[in-house]
Amino acid sequence: MQVKLSVTIITFNEEQNIERCLKSVKGVADEVIVVDSLSTDKTKEICLSYGVTFVERPFTSMIDQKNYSLSLATHRHVLSLDADESLTAELRQSVLKVKNNWTADGYKLNRLTNYRGQWIKHSGWYPDRKLRLFDRTKAHWGGQNPHDKVIPEPDAKIENLKGDMLHYYSYNVKQHLDQINRYTDISMQEMWLRGKRTSVLAILVKPPFRFFRTYFLQRGFLDGFNGFFIAGLSAYTVFLKYAKLYLAHKSGGPDEV
Repeated sequence: MQVKLSVTIITFNEEQNIERCLKSVKGVADEVIVVDSLSTDKTKEICLSYGVTFVERPFTSMIDQKNYSLSLATHRHVLSLDADESLTAELRQSVLKVKNNWTADGYKLNRLTNYRGQWIKHSGWYPDRKLRLFDRTKAHWGGQNPHDKVIPEPDAKIENLKGDMLHYYSYNVKQHLDQINRYTDISMQEMWLRGKRTSVLAILVKPPFRFFRTYFLQRGFLDGFNGFFIAGLSAYTVFLKYAKLYLAHKSGGPDEV
């Protein structure tokens, strides 16, 4: 028997991406639910033109917003996407086959990322398998903000699907740097709340190791200059995250950084 599928998406000012995402699930989704964090661009207009269920809710956290979107799903089986993600034709066919023969509790999708116009096949970015198609009674969103992930029940049966989930991560350097600054703020605040500390030694050692791992061990050099750039900014991200945490402890709290 064919299962009904709910597609859940959270958005904030995603007019550049959301239409591509919605087009890719047409004919796959039995309903689409978008939880929007009060966008000020054309996100709402585009979503409503596709007949989705559009709910506006002030942003709390990535994990909380995504779990809230799950609570709105009317079907047990869910495909959860980000607005900057979409399905290839091969992955669409894989999802349709699963709808007709659902045998696992969840399915992992290969995520292929586009960075500044190039598909990144190395640098630790591919296949980057993500659990996104699942029985919502067997899994939930968790992890540590901003690195959210679907966490299955311990006894859940997980399988892999053929095809790629396309991820349009960053169109330019400024966009990437803005994301790094925003994500490291969230990471620092999460570590602060968990009582984590760091040291000058860690700030000195961790970034170069991240560059070495990304560029050499994960073969980022095969992605050309973008691979070098990704490795450099990955190291910078690690530096910024721990430097912000160190300054927070030195200055009396995250709000003082």
